[in-house]
Amino acid sequence: MFYLRRTCLPFSTNVSPADKARAGSHKRWTRRQRKSAWTDGLSWEERLADAVTPLWRLSYEEQLELKQNNQQKILSELSGSLSADLRSDFTAPATAKPNFPVLSVLPSPVRDGYRNKSTFSVNRGVDGNPKTVGLYVGTGRQGNIVCVNADHLLNMPEKHKLVARCYQDFIRLSSLDPCLLFHTGGHWREVTVRTNAQGHTMAIVYFHPQMLTAEEVAFHKEELVEYFTRGPGSVCQLDSLFFQESTMTRCPHEESPYQLLHGQPHIYEEVLGFKFRISADAFFQVNQAAAQVLYNTVRDLCVPVTEEGASQSKTRGTLLDVCCGTGAIGIIASPRVDRVIGIELVEQAVRDATHNAALNNVENCEFLPGKAEVVLPALMTQLSSGAGVLTAVVNPSRAGLHPRVVRALRKQAAIRRLVYVSCKPDGEAMRNFRELCCAPDQEKKLTGQAFSPTLAVPVDMFPHTPHCELLLLFER
Repeated sequence: MFYLRRTCLPFSTNVSPADKARAGSHKRWTRRQRKSAWTDGLSWEERLADAVTPLWRLSYEEQLELKQNNQQKILSELSGSLSADLRSDFTAPATAKPNFPVLSVLPSPVRDGYRNKSTFSVNRGVDGNPKTVGLYVGTGRQGNIVCVNADHLLNMPEKHKLVARCYQDFIRLSSLDPCLLFHTGGHWREVTVRTNAQGHTMAIVYFHPQMLTAEEVAFHKEELVEYFTRGPGSVCQLDSLFFQESTMTRCPHEESPYQLLHGQPHIYEEVLGFKFRISADAFFQVNQAAAQVLYNTVRDLCVPVTEEGASQSKTRGTLLDVCCGTGAIGIIASPRVDRVIGIELVEQAVRDATHNAALNNVENCEFLPGKAEVVLPALMTQLSSGAGVLTAVVNPSRAGLHPRVVRALRKQAAIRRLVYVSCKPDGEAMRNFRELCCAPDQEKKLTGQAFSPTLAVPVDMFPHTPHCELLLLFER
């Protein structure tokens, strides 16, 4: 196949120093090795499965054991670094154990086909066809991208695979080229598919307008609607079809609105008896069944209830929900507290959260738009004068919390309990953990009493992958 022969180099395990010298430099040599040919004897489907779901060959019990060991290792690193902060001469052994309880990984109730959101890319396939819809094997930096259909992936539901296949058929019928690289032209880009537990389906098609007129774009939108509503794509039974035209890789609704071409503007999901509206770009946990386990655990860590005979006592006070998204954590915990205040950067998510509170007849929730590092410090003055217990829960992206947010949380003495939800605790979240727990540091503006980690609960949100959500309880 010409595409692969052109971008791949022969592989050899016996390379002389002279060969390395001819490669120019060590960096160039490493790059050549990375771009070596696919000579591992695996099929394209196996290579994609290894990239997207690396644990697919293991039993679920083996997967959970591996994840448990990974979380123990990460939390041992945290314990070691905190001990080192307390004693400058302390050197944490590599096999140190966390000095707080780490519960066993809570399993996902659903292990196959659990994803409720999938994004499929468009690029050259195994046969060289540039109008192939699937997921990538290889990287653009290495110059060896191949787009492989995702029909065989264990974590992908059948409905998502069906929409991807139909979208591939549609763009192959279209007179427009795919947009593989923005500067080389083309129009059709990836497609995102969202589903809920009831099987309702939303598709979002991304499109680069290049130099097309508005009338020309409108014509191709009509073709898209015709295909998915009355043509072969009607087999997908889409409840919503959105279209976003943008000249950027990722563009929020405020900058380039999601255009509803067909169906309903939202789908809905239910978690622990609460109903949530999902917009085209709203964040929602990718595994609905495991989300119920996650949110139930978060609620119990934030506002535990004590049994008093047949009734439960309500914890008075305020729950501060930082990076609240569409309000799921706050709304689910709302019956146990007097007040919930959520902060979220994405304005559409704030609108969804406000709608979700009204949808569930929850009247003690308030959601504020803006950057947490801007909103939170000003809000703390107001919260410090309130009565009752103040508990915080943070659920940031992989980038972690902004340093100003950590400073505000440390500075607020009324916060005695904080729950950190992280999907990547060994990344930037680890910096947050250390800043929350280190001794006061005037140079870093970290004042106030330090928190201490007292309990860790891993939740498996992503079967067949090495990842899981970690809930870490801090107290002071």
